[in-house]
Amino acid sequence: MSADVVYQRDDRMKLAELVAAAQNGDKRAREQVLRDYRPFYLRVASGTCRKYLVLGRDDEASIAMIAFNEAIDSYNDQGGASFLSFAEIVIKRRMVDYFRRQSNKRDEIPLSSFETDEYDDGVIQKIESKEAFAVLQIQEEAEERREEIFRLDQLLSHYGIRFSELTVISPKHQDARDRALRVARILVNDPELLAYLTSKKALPLKELQTRVEVSRKTLERQRKYIITLTLVLIGDFYHLQEYLNRPV
Repeated sequence: MSADVVYQRDDRMKLAELVAAAQNGDKRAREQVLRDYRPFYLRVASGTCRKYLVLGRDDEASIAMIAFNEAIDSYNDQGGASFLSFAEIVIKRRMVDYFRRQSNKRDEIPLSSFETDEYDDGVIQKIESKEAFAVLQIQEEAEERREEIFRLDQLLSHYGIRFSELTVISPKHQDARDRALRVARILVNDPELLAYLTSKKALPLKELQTRVEVSRKTLERQRKYIITLTLVLIGDFYHLQEYLNRPV
């Protein structure tokens, strides 16, 4: 269940006001958000840990509270996403970081363990630790991809595009997608065309027509898709860029 479903519209409006006040230095507003939404950040952390957490007893609960407080400071309400959706991502990222550190510590087995009867247990522990670390790496990469998509969705909102639209507006054929990617790369490599795109939030159709072997009608039809590709190429989107980084 998404964070936005849990809390009603009036609560979200009140929360937005409190977060804005906290960002402006209102300590009472920050304390109220941390207090009122304790069940939320503990639920997110508990879901990640897959165990019940108690603040003041479990390190994971403290990390969740710190992450939630961090989210208050770094949230930007102009991005189009709710604070709770943003906070959920921050909390999960901090939990993955914590598990990774813990996994590294467990992976350090003293040499003395190989000189005792606990040799087998030590080897098993090391294998289990490495397996756990591999799982954490997968989880971390999944969270990084999710965070990239979240940030891209925020960025696209300034261009009148939603990430959820991409499955509908993406060209169905590979050759059409490849042509769109070539257009995006032309935009990236031309400072003037790129400046037009980022300032006016629109494709420089007239200029592009003289640079690409694509009709204006096609450019207009693929406008949102080309803009999305361009923003991915120029932004901090490692995993999404990796997907696009193939011969065309």
